[in-house]
Amino acid sequence: MIAATFRSDLFEGKVALVVGGTSGIGAAIGEAFAALGAVVTVTGATRAEADAVRARPNVRCRDAVALDVRDADAISALMTALPRLDFLVNCAGIIRRGAEHDGDAFADVVDVNLNGAMRCCTAARGRLVATEGAIVNTASMLAFFGGAHAPAYSASKGGVAQLTKSLAIAYANDGIRVNAVAPGWVRTPLTQPLVDDAARSAAIVARTPLGRWAEPADVAGAVVFLCSPAAQFVTGVVLPVDGGYLAM
Repeated sequence: MIAATFRSDLFEGKVALVVGGTSGIGAAIGEAFAALGAVVTVTGATRAEADAVRARPNVRCRDAVALDVRDADAISALMTALPRLDFLVNCAGIIRRGAEHDGDAFADVVDVNLNGAMRCCTAARGRLVATEGAIVNTASMLAFFGGAHAPAYSASKGGVAQLTKSLAIAYANDGIRVNAVAPGWVRTPLTQPLVDDAARSAAIVARTPLGRWAEPADVAGAVVFLCSPAAQFVTGVVLPVDGGYLAM
């Protein structure tokens, strides 16, 4: 789908960093950038996650590394080690359904999902100035409405949406565009318990006008668009990729 929509050499000579790109939506984004010619590094929370990417057959990403987005020094070191940086995609995130009403769990989720994105944006800014690059953050449909069992996740994603708008303004004079995608119900390891729950899955599909769960590649296509020349006058946008779920 990606290659049929965009030139196969669209990102030739460009370098992309997908934070949280070892599985799910992030992995699809990394593969999409690589398919369009970019040199891609993806990160995972652990060395085991990074090693698993390297072991996959036919993986297109140049490298996979472990990165704790709570560690500002580690983030800075990774940014410095890259040969250049054209695109930063922040996909690292956690959710602790049911436990997030506990203060410590709430703080942990916000630290990874929101503060982690800010740390990565801050560390990447200097590199992106040189290339007039782009940032795409990952919000969620829960940035628009609440989640009773995931107050920290919902609050963090609402924060990511506002952070995106704020950094779009702050970084505009540097020539850096900052946008976000807000995925709906996407079939990933994170949502597998809901996919497997026939009643919940049916309710989700029934409310989604396009009548299905999203696949990670659906979100990857939107991210590629936001980084492409087709979006050169687009910044500060939080783009729902939800099959119309928010319209209902």
